[in-house]
Amino acid sequence: MGDLKGFMKYAREGPKRKPVELRVLEWKEMYEPVAEDTLKVQGARCMDCGVPFCQGSTGCPVVNLIPEWNDLVYRGRWNDALKALHTTNNFPEFTGRLCPAPCEGACVLGINSDPVSIRILEWNIIDRGFNEGLVEPILPVTNTRKTVAIVGSGPAGLAAAQQLARAGHRVTVFEKSDRIGGLLRYGIPDFKMEKWVIDRRLDQMKAEGVEFKTGVTIGKDITGEQLRQQFDAVGLTMGAETARELPIPGRELEGVYLAMEFLMQQNKRNAGIPVTAEPITAKGKRVIIIGGGDTGSDCLGTVHRQGCTEAYQFEVLPEPPPTRAGSTPWPLWPMQLRTSHAHEEGCDRQWSVSTTKFTGRNGQVTTLHANRVKFENGKFTPIPGSDFELDVDLVLLAMGFTGPVKNGLLDSLGVKYDVRGTVAVDDNFMTNLEGVFASGDTKRGPSLIVWAIAEGRKMAAGIDQYLYAHQSATKSAS
Repeated sequence: MGDLKGFMKYAREGPKRKPVELRVLEWKEMYEPVAEDTLKVQGARCMDCGVPFCQGSTGCPVVNLIPEWNDLVYRGRWNDALKALHTTNNFPEFTGRLCPAPCEGACVLGINSDPVSIRILEWNIIDRGFNEGLVEPILPVTNTRKTVAIVGSGPAGLAAAQQLARAGHRVTVFEKSDRIGGLLRYGIPDFKMEKWVIDRRLDQMKAEGVEFKTGVTIGKDITGEQLRQQFDAVGLTMGAETARELPIPGRELEGVYLAMEFLMQQNKRNAGIPVTAEPITAKGKRVIIIGGGDTGSDCLGTVHRQGCTEAYQFEVLPEPPPTRAGSTPWPLWPMQLRTSHAHEEGCDRQWSVSTTKFTGRNGQVTTLHANRVKFENGKFTPIPGSDFELDVDLVLLAMGFTGPVKNGLLDSLGVKYDVRGTVAVDDNFMTNLEGVFASGDTKRGPSLIVWAIAEGRKMAAGIDQYLYAHQSATKSAS
């Protein structure tokens, strides 16, 4: 704690976004650079509290050493801050840009003041590290000659792969898409994270010995059993890609799309990759986004940059309170109204709206039909006389995901599922199948990127323990 009164002397300052009128004209990341002196002042706000809830179970799933690197930034010891950051988190450049920062929700200073700007410090530490050439490959000190296949290249799979490669195992990551990154690559808009951020980390992982194979669908191009025969262990990290649907009349009309269909197309266009499917664009259209979460916000920012004429966002839940709800007391993640960058760019945002059907002409959606609802006793009840219609050209369904895709690899392997429909594992993240492990959204359902990284690391530890025990047993037998 470098400045004993820092939390009283200095106000919170978060990252500043570029002006709306400028940022909607491009696909670049939307934040302005932050001066070093500003970052040091923000580091000085950390209280060195007796129990740092920011890095506890309610604050940070990867257990980041937040007070340590806050203080190191304040003191200008950037290299040491980078070491502390990498101690627990393989990819702080991802979490710094994309995580909603439950650590800040659990900050002790946040009880009666604004919490420390933890996220902005995190991503500035790692970006400075890369810019100064301090992020180098970490080569293993031994070669176990054990082979591991990781299925899926999202944050859980990448974290597991890096940990296992550094432990001396031969790791191959399989990705069904044409490029590595999973939804980091094609689901996250460039204005939130440009894709060179992924590529520079992949360069490090390749230098550490991780092999990447793209365009390979495990369960189709290679069966699950073939994979088990070819590798000593398998890690399943395919995410939770089953989108929550809206089974109402008119869902089949042209102009009604799942959010990921829409977002993936734009990300591929930005990357210069030809889009073979029917183009989806909001240019010159009235757009309605159904779903009020992060994916809905990503869609909203995208339709603005594509040139929509009007944008609406409907959420079936009631509007949250402007400040922390009593149902989520500190240090829990606060339920409260949040206004994202995309909402600043323009949106008619409505709550307690339930869409009942779509109608159209010549197979194209033209009208959304809905009513207002109230949430009582755990269910939504239509409000009499609240029915309304709205002209629309494009509807994007951004209602989240329900779990992993089972039809294919998972069902063919014969893994067991838990009560939530996700892959069941033991304490070491191994499934009911010998040598087959699972983590991230495949195992816990749709969640935060920081949880994916944490679980990827834990699965890697389980695989490493399994391979070590198996190797010891083999040597004993021989």
